Amino acid sequence: MAGDGSRRGKVARLIDEHDLDGDWLVEEWTRPDDERKSLRQLADAFNRRLLAAELPDVGPTQVERYHEALTDDDASAGVRTEVEVELADRGIDVDELRGEFVSYQSIRTYVQARGASYEGRSAEEQRAKDVESIERLRGRLASVTEERLDRGRRADRLTLGEYRLFVDVTVYCEDCGSQFEATEVLETGGCDCDS
Repeated sequence: MAGDGSRRGKVARLIDEHDLDGDWLVEEWTRPDDERKSLRQLADAFNRRLLAAELPDVGPTQVERYHEALTDDDASAGVRTEVEVELADRGIDVDELRGEFVSYQSIRTYVQARGASYEGRSAEEQRAKDVESIERLRGRLASVTEERLDRGRRADRLTLGEYRLFVDVTVYCEDCGSQFEATEVLETGGCDCDS
């Protein structure tokens, strides 16, 4: 059985063993950008469903509490131990349960094996969005810097004549020695390494 499960993939095996639905994973992963769940979010959601399947008499709030205690690095040792004892009292082998939790890589393998692919934005659209984001941040940095400089001058804490502010974000490739403005390297698709 273990060999068969490993060939099919961990997620598919767990779906069969616990009579879970796997269609929602594909649906959530292939939604448009603004509605789409990441593979990590899907792995967390799947692990919660797995935990709920192991504990059918426990409500969603308790499932969330158990999941957080078992997976969150920030959970205190006391809370983690308390949850482990509670689960053991319910007949759950905590180490085995943790071993059943899936990673985002397992989710990716599962959805891709189901024929799902995520197109998302085209490379050109993503580049344009990245450039826009950098330009917006650069504008914000320029605005905040000018405001601070002007405030310092008005309060006589800063001596500064008429000035021009330059906000540059420069990328230097150590492999080929090229230097570019950040938005330029995004727009052109890279440095001179390929040439």
